[in-house]
Amino acid sequence: MIEAVAQAPDLVARDVVKDFAGLRALDGVSFTLRRGEVLGLIGPNGSGKTTLINVVTGLLRITSGEVKVGATDITGWQPYRIARTGVARTFQVVKLFKDFTVRENVEVAAISATGASRAEARERAAAALAQIGIEHLADLTAGVLPQGEERRVEIARALATNPAFILLDEPGAGLNDAEIEVLLPTLDRVRREVGCGILIVDHDMRLIMGLCDRIHVLSYGETIAEGTPDEVRVSPAVIEAYLGAEVAG
Repeated sequence: MIEAVAQAPDLVARDVVKDFAGLRALDGVSFTLRRGEVLGLIGPNGSGKTTLINVVTGLLRITSGEVKVGATDITGWQPYRIARTGVARTFQVVKLFKDFTVRENVEVAAISATGASRAEARERAAAALAQIGIEHLADLTAGVLPQGEERRVEIARALATNPAFILLDEPGAGLNDAEIEVLLPTLDRVRREVGCGILIVDHDMRLIMGLCDRIHVLSYGETIAEGTPDEVRVSPAVIEAYLGAEVAG
């Protein structure tokens, strides 16, 4: 089992603005992610969810606002520096090294993100694969994996960096019902046993409503609601913008 991150502070984004050539993709978005909780980030396509993750993790330069891990202001830092503060992420499109084994893919993540030695990377990889429940895949070449297993390897790669926070960008995308049923308890176990905070972007409402402690809702780059799943489910603004009357009912 990966050792829980000791006393990690909150990850805080405050008044985040991101402009693209005159288009405001994010307009004053703020959130706090605490250790041991799962925060859902939902909204219609184009609402700014992935853009927010990209800004927080340094892949996109922020226009204004700030991002902090505890008292440390990481605004504008390069992605590798942010990763070393304990902020890990996954991507919508999983990009494994197809010719590497699953174990090697996870080891590479530990080395590149944190500067771990080969021996430490092997230990972290073994722990991460066991945590996700895919140690039986360790010696398989990544190129033979189905999509559901690829996504679990991607999460294991994030875990191997020993994160305080993991930002998951659509981990349920393309998965069938059976794969979602495996993913949900896996993520819940990571939250409980590892103790990291998880921010999850996904369109699968079973995953979001069944996993998240709080949900943050974006529409056209602005926050329109934040609260518990029950509170968000009945929010008139959320129903109108995203969920629809059937889900609310």
